[in-house]
Order: sequence, then C-alpha cells, then structure tokens
Amino acid sequence: MAAYLCPPAVIHGKHAVRTSQIVDEVRGRHPNSAWAPRIDGIAASTGIETRGWMLPLEAAVAPGSGSGLPAAGIGPAREALAGDGFTEQDVDRVITALEAIPAPQTVQERTAPAWSAVQSYGERAARGALQIAGLDAANVDCLITSHSTTPALPGLDVSLANRLPLRSDVLLLPATQWACIAGTRSLALAADLVAADPDRVVLVVIAEALSTTYQPADDTLESLIVRLLFADTAVAAVVTGRPRPESVLRLDAAWHHTLPGTQDLHRLETREDGTHFVMDRRGPRAVQETVTAMWEWLRLRYQDDPGSWHPDVLLAHPGGTRVLEYMEETMPDGWPSGLLRHSRDSYTSGNRGGAAVFDIMRRAYDAGQKAGSRAVLYAAAPGLTATALEGQWL
Repeated sequence: MAAYLCPPAVIHGKHAVRTSQIVDEVRGRHPNSAWAPRIDGIAASTGIETRGWMLPLEAAVAPGSGSGLPAAGIGPAREALAGDGFTEQDVDRVITALEAIPAPQTVQERTAPAWSAVQSYGERAARGALQIAGLDAANVDCLITSHSTTPALPGLDVSLANRLPLRSDVLLLPATQWACIAGTRSLALAADLVAADPDRVVLVVIAEALSTTYQPADDTLESLIVRLLFADTAVAAVVTGRPRPESVLRLDAAWHHTLPGTQDLHRLETREDGTHFVMDRRGPRAVQETVTAMWEWLRLRYQDDPGSWHPDVLLAHPGGTRVLEYMEETMPDGWPSGLLRHSRDSYTSGNRGGAAVFDIMRRAYDAGQKAGSRAVLYAAAPGLTATALEGQWL
C-alpha cells in the first residue's frame, strides 16, 4: 500500500459560537435541571471557548413555524374545556393562547438549511483541494464523500458531481454513516483504490454540520455536553497512486478495528424535532480499548525494531480530551512527548467529527512538519469502530 496525499483544504463554519453563549441559552431554558449549578464547570472542562457553525446559534434555538396546538387538537381541546365548565368565551381565549405557543422545529426545518450549507461548504472544500493539488475537476476519477448529520438521497456525492462538475464516468462512493472515522477510513479506501490503479485520482470530501444535534428541549447532562462539543467543518483532499509535486504525506499501511456489543454507546436518533446525538458514559472506556488495540498493531508492525521506532506526529481524533489523556498515558515507553499537540490544538475549537483528522493534518502541515517525519493517523467512531493509518511525511 502506497498512496500520496496532498494538503487538505479546510473550511470552518463561518458563525463563531462562544461557549458563554451556549451556557447562557441553556441556563435560561433549563434553570432547574439537576446539573444547572455545575454548568460553568462542565463548560470549562471541555476546553472549548469558541466553535464555528455553518448556521448561527439563533437558527438552532428558533421556534418552529407550527403551533403548539396543531389543528387536529383544537376540537378535542374545545370539548375537554367545555366539559370542565368553561364558558365559550373562556374556551376561545384558551385556544387562542395555546395556538400562540410556538412548536419546536421539525426535522425538515432543522435539516433543510443545514443540508444546503453542507453542499455549499463541501463544494468550497473540494475546489480548494483540487487547487492545492494543481488539478481540476476533469482529473478526478473517484469521489469519496461523507456527511452524517444531514441525511439526503441523493447525497453529497451526486451534489458535488453536478456542482464541480465531474466527468460522467467518475466513480462515486458515498459513506454517510462513517461519522468520526470518515477522515481515516476514506483515506484507507482511497489508498486501496490507487493501489489497484496508480494512475487513479481520488478526491475525498467530508462536510459535517454537527450543530444540527443541538436540541434546545433536551435537558439531560449528555445533551448539555453535546451542545458544547460540536463544530461544523468541511474538508477535502486529493489522493494519488503516484507522488506529485504537491504531495505531502505517503500512506503505507491501514488498520481497522470494531468492538462487538458497543453499537449503542454512541448513536444518532431522528425524532420529530430533528437529529439527536445520544452517548453513553461508558463510551470513552470503549474508545480506550481501540487505542490499546492500535498500540498492539504498531508494536507488531515494528517488532523487529522495537527500541527505536516511534511516530513523530500523531494525528488523532478520539472524540474527547479524556481519551487524548489516555493515549498520552499509555503510549509505549520511549515515545517523545508532544505527539498529540496538533490534535489538542484542533479540539480547542470543537469536535469536528469525520472532518477532524483532516483539520489536524492541516495544522501539522501549516506548522512545517519535517520531511521524513513518521505519522500515525487515528480516529474512532460510533459502532464502536476505529481506523488508523501509518505513513511518512514527504
């Protein structure tokens, strides 16, 4: 396996949403929640002060266009009130008051504008990646896309095929359920594709509007954490089977791992008011198991050189700071400190899901990563599944 990666294009959400804004909004909406007295400490523990969203916070918390009392409920409500002895005038006043209560946004109201933004941001990232690689749309032989929180059919692959536009014979490979491993797993797939045909050009595009999981009515501690974590980002990169002048990273090996019985620890649920990200507190420990398995993969891969091999940079998206700390604590003896500096830097402006590893990679590139540096890329996602790649900076 040898695949060559050009620097990624990264498009951050243009609307800066401060943690203090989220705290104020949640505190005002849920003042009596069990976790309300601890909200400032919980927010500070994330280490995130600002994140970029494709749409403003106001769009996430706005009421829906419908009424709190749907038309089908007016008749039963009138009958119930009249049966309780209300006068007709009183019934009219109550019904009018109920109709004035706004309903939550529907799935369509939450998803439609986000899906439009995902397509626009994805196109910008794709064009940026092609420009960085010194190519144009006509050079693309395969397009791999991922977007998890804005379900659509046709998806981002077909949208970009028309927007760029791509040739009619381009292979389209959508992967809408990869979520947080979209970055690493799309590169692993791209590497397999160019291994089969070294002249093939693969364009990877990941666009995630994770802010659609911000659900104002939810009052659980987990929903508070979800509100605080996620950022919106679109990324793209070109992968080739032969080195180009623009290539910066060679991918040499890939590893995949799935933990049985963990599919319920992190999941998306679609409800009347949109998409909800549900997570179990056991999740970080399960992610740690995949980290341990990755260390073992690297140990076996370099067992003939156990004393001197180590990565010079670790581009990791484990989903949160707890697992980053676990990675640092469990690294093999002798590995240098600071391997996760770019991962930590990326996380300070939000969890980017599948786009995270590309953002971390871009930060390493912008920092002037030295040629010959050994790199490991890692990500874990709901499932619970993980993918890692190993290679060398060019």
